[in-house]
Amino acid sequence: MVEAVQGAGVVVTGAGGGIGAALARRFAAEGARVVVNDLDAGKAQAVADEIGGVAVPGDASSIVSEAREALDGTVDVYCANAGVAFGGEDPGQSLDEKAWTVSWDVNVMAHVRAANELLPAWLERGSGRFVSTVSAAGLLTMIGAAPYAVTKHGAYAFAEYLSLTYRHRGIKVHAICPQGVRTDMLAATGSAGDLVLHPTAIEPDDVADALFKGIDEDRFLILPHPEVAGYYQARATEPDRWLTSMNHLQQKWEANR
Repeated sequence: MVEAVQGAGVVVTGAGGGIGAALARRFAAEGARVVVNDLDAGKAQAVADEIGGVAVPGDASSIVSEAREALDGTVDVYCANAGVAFGGEDPGQSLDEKAWTVSWDVNVMAHVRAANELLPAWLERGSGRFVSTVSAAGLLTMIGAAPYAVTKHGAYAFAEYLSLTYRHRGIKVHAICPQGVRTDMLAATGSAGDLVLHPTAIEPDDVADALFKGIDEDRFLILPHPEVAGYYQARATEPDRWLTSMNHLQQKWEANR
């Protein structure tokens, strides 16, 4: 058991399935009191019933107050897990601005809005934990999915900002950056996901395991696929070589369409 979460009031957004549901189940198993959020009210309720939690369905950007009430006034851990992805099918695809707007709103601004609501109380008492489900795309990139890759970079940057700004005031931040995870979102990545993500895809429970190991070790960056650390280092130290390698993947994807 991870002592840091026992009895804690926890909110998990996008928890009707996939990584979010796995996180909600794990927090509940560790003795936390869990609010399950999802746009799909039925899915949120099903997971909440399973784990003895409370369902608070709706837009992840606007549920902090209701979730706080459901947890008797205190949110100790907030998991900004809800996300969207567009692209991954047509190498020549030009996405309209709506895809960019929705991606920015869900993948970045929902995190910002939640933090804005949570931080005053957390800073006053000197504790709080913000968990951001980012993606390895936030450290690297993803072919065929520009809005996803760009906004996940934004989500990672915001998590970094929270950590560097508030860690001396008791705020803990974790950024989870997996590659492929066997969820509905992975299934929707199409041929690009088949090429890049499926070969090393892991289960949502593996992501939860990685997070709890990171919480126990008090680490910011959570890498359920450890090899991502090497890719991230190569991107930083040899950017042209790394971009050439990614372009080879792009060409392979285009040739196999």
